[in-house]
Amino acid sequence: MTNPNTTTRQTGRAAPGIRTSWLIAAALMAAVLCSCGSSGHSAASATQDTCQRVSAVLSDGPDPDADPVGYAEAQINPLRQINAPDQALHTAIGQLADAYQQVFASNGTSSSARQAVAAASKKVDAICPGATS
Repeated sequence: MTNPNTTTRQTGRAAPGIRTSWLIAAALMAAVLCSCGSSGHSAASATQDTCQRVSAVLSDGPDPDADPVGYAEAQINPLRQINAPDQALHTAIGQLADAYQQVFASNGTSSSARQAVAAASKKVDAICPGATS
């Protein structure tokens, strides 16, 4: 008679409890690896979605060449309403909104406000290529 607590049977195969434990461990490892990969993908996808929203916001409103002050005013609130999952992108969008606020407040006469828009646009474009173009 064999002891039921042993890990192998006389056939040399692993006991069913050991086999099940290995299968559970393998399934857990696969789940952990899949979740890590998908979270990276979902973060990239969320950033891409945010970039598309930024681009859409900046394409709305008056023509920036014909009415730079009106264009700046039209961008401030929509940009502030964008929630970016990436902290760097969130900061860059906020800086762009602040820069447009400066342009609007100066009625387009402040060269430092225009420079702030250019600098903030570069930061946004570094994360979202072409979003401010």
